Amino acid sequence: MKLKTKYIFFLVLLHLICLVMSYFIFKENKLVFLIAEVFIIISILISLSLYKQLIAPLTYLRQGVAAIKDKDFNVKFLSTGKKEVDELVDVYNRMIDELRTERTKQQEQHFFLEKLIQTSPTGIIILDYDKQIKQINPKATEILTDNQHLLENQMHEIKAGSAKVVRGNGLRTYKIQKSRFIDRGFERIFIMMEEVTAEIFAAEKEVYSKVIRMMAHEVNNTVGPVNSIINTALSQQSLWLNEKDYFLKNALKVAVDRNQNLNIFMRNFADLVKLPAANRKKINLVELVKSVTELMYFSSNEKNIKIYFEAKQESYFISADVEQMEQALINIVKNAIDAIESTGKITLTLDRSKHLLIISDTGKGISQQDTAQLFRPFFSTKKDGQGIGLTLVREILLNHGFEFSLKTIQPRETQFSIVFT
Repeated sequence: MKLKTKYIFFLVLLHLICLVMSYFIFKENKLVFLIAEVFIIISILISLSLYKQLIAPLTYLRQGVAAIKDKDFNVKFLSTGKKEVDELVDVYNRMIDELRTERTKQQEQHFFLEKLIQTSPTGIIILDYDKQIKQINPKATEILTDNQHLLENQMHEIKAGSAKVVRGNGLRTYKIQKSRFIDRGFERIFIMMEEVTAEIFAAEKEVYSKVIRMMAHEVNNTVGPVNSIINTALSQQSLWLNEKDYFLKNALKVAVDRNQNLNIFMRNFADLVKLPAANRKKINLVELVKSVTELMYFSSNEKNIKIYFEAKQESYFISADVEQMEQALINIVKNAIDAIESTGKITLTLDRSKHLLIISDTGKGISQQDTAQLFRPFFSTKKDGQGIGLTLVREILLNHGFEFSLKTIQPRETQFSIVFT
């Protein structure tokens, strides 16, 4: 039974008892009985008035609770002129104002956070209480599209509060951080994925540049004087009159040649450090690719490798440094030739709509363990490789701002892709 019903029942019962008692007590004196009845009626009226005054705060409370349940913070009550009720109204109105202000702040902060997450250059993934993806921003979607299985495995392996650097498919490297936050008293996880390819390349270049400069300095300081001494000795004919010194003279000539080869070897490394800024000009990529395939014809023909160039038109213009791009394409094709042991084909395909050049070969492909080392300075899968061919290609393409990747699509199909944007 409601409190309001109990109160009414009590008033009715009380006044009925008074009426009955006044009848039995004053039935002999009608005047006194009538006066008693008037007092009872006045009591009833006063009780009704008090009931209305007492029930008003409860009504306000009920309406206020309903408004709060509906999250309607615009409902406010007017003053009644009664002190006790107005105190309650004032407390409620101030509480509603605070709730409305707080909700507005939360909505603004939530909207700002949503915009920040959606436009962030960092990939952000928010998990729900069951560790399932609840929200993902466009950058994270883009990263996962290109590296779905690799990064998904890494995300589950990383512990909350830690970070890990992961090599994605192709060239890109990502830093994955997993952290936690509290939502309504429960722990939730969010993951941030940031591409750090440029930073890693810059750090690598700084390290190998110092090494190469040091090596070049020591080699030049040694080779120059040694060659000078040997050449001076070779030019003294009086030293070589005796036939028994013939083998020594030839040995000295071999030493000079080896020193010269050492100079060339170091110069190749120095090219990585001294690579100038790209002198961009409008060049016809179709003509450049054709000249490279013609240049590499004899090298490929020796291993019975056919080179095909698929281009529907005779011209496709890009803005690039012609010497650097030629060197990059030569190194890529040479790398494809070296990947094929004997008999195979290399196909160069130009897709104008996608601004994409694909150089594919039927070589042995790239192993999983070597994929992570691609384009690293001094890394080579060849027995006598110096590990600078792909590194130079990397530096040239980065110098131009062209996107590129190298990966094995399937057995006997490895693709080097360049996007000219």
